[in-house]
Amino acid sequence: MDLLRFFTAGNVDDGKSTLIGRLLYDSESISTDIIETLTRQSKTTGENTEIDLALLTDGLRAEREQGITIDVAYKYFSTDKRKFIIADTPGHAQYTRNMFTGASTAQLAIILVDARNGITEQTKRHSIISAVLGIPQVLLCINKMDLAGYSEQRFDEIVSEYADFSQKIGLKKVDYIPTSALVGENVVHKSTQMNWYPGPSLLHYLENIEIEASEVSDEARFQVQYVIRPQTEELHDYRGYAGSVLNGTFHTGDEVTVLPSGLSSRISKIESNLKEADSAGKNQPVILHLEDDLDISRGNTIVPSNALPVSEKSLNATICWMDNASFNAGQKFILQQNSFRTKAAIKEIYSKIDIHSFKDLESDGTLRLNELAKVSLKTAEAVSYDPFQKLAKTGAFILINENTNQTVAAGVL
Repeated sequence: MDLLRFFTAGNVDDGKSTLIGRLLYDSESISTDIIETLTRQSKTTGENTEIDLALLTDGLRAEREQGITIDVAYKYFSTDKRKFIIADTPGHAQYTRNMFTGASTAQLAIILVDARNGITEQTKRHSIISAVLGIPQVLLCINKMDLAGYSEQRFDEIVSEYADFSQKIGLKKVDYIPTSALVGENVVHKSTQMNWYPGPSLLHYLENIEIEASEVSDEARFQVQYVIRPQTEELHDYRGYAGSVLNGTFHTGDEVTVLPSGLSSRISKIESNLKEADSAGKNQPVILHLEDDLDISRGNTIVPSNALPVSEKSLNATICWMDNASFNAGQKFILQQNSFRTKAAIKEIYSKIDIHSFKDLESDGTLRLNELAKVSLKTAEAVSYDPFQKLAKTGAFILINENTNQTVAAGVL
């Protein structure tokens, strides 16, 4: 059974959390004890429903008090056809950084629009972030159709406007579904109020949509998370490199190169689940042994010698500034890419991305909370990576303030 990862985004009060709650509730993916808890808690929220489904994902006290989503909430469920991981991301502009994080691993973006308000600045912001991250498929969910009289004309107006905008920013595959999450129209079951809509319900759409692979690389990639050297009497010469295979497949006997040093060797043994294995594939936790005793430490990358990634100290990246404090010229950071960490600095801000037009704006040398920008980075050690559009696991990174240890930016290479 395959897995679909998607996220929901939209304005505050467009109904993202309610939509997810309705999806889980109507598909009978919630246990009875959780339903009883939600029913009891709903009596204190003042919502005009028997059960406030938004409480299912709005778990923080501040979220429930304000009726908004602040942090990314992940939910897991499955049907007979597919498994799903949902990231419910914040809609408020103040939390665009959280939305950027939740979207970075998604295969599908569900962007909600209130049928009464139509396309807004936040709709464009979330669509542009989807374009920046190369998300292959976008679903525009036109919600609260019950408050727009289930109007086909209103649905068509929004579809027409968004189709024009999505074409300008380069979104290739966009679909549209009219819904009412509050009363469950077109979420799990086909709507009885919108017979003019010939398409599937949201759940049917999610179960059957064919997602193009967002990653086009099958080259093997491994990063060392821990160097194992027991040095016991029984394992005196033992030296293994533990971690998960990020991509592709490694085999015993493969000639590999260790980056950033550039030293080469061959895989002499692969351990998996305390047993020797001939090979190890994507996402598999393993211990690799090499024929030669090389200087290898945490964060080093092991790759096939005939399929090297880019490895350099000068990087061009697109970043989302996530710190409340603005960027200061000369500020020093730690760049972290999986288990690899090195000192880094932003050498130049080439341009900022206009969330209305997706055009590059002239840089004023500053970066403020939630701004997207194209920058050049200089690092102390060479970063080994594949372009994000080719392999997200090695093409994404975060920047950490080396004084406060706070994450200040997320980026793609």
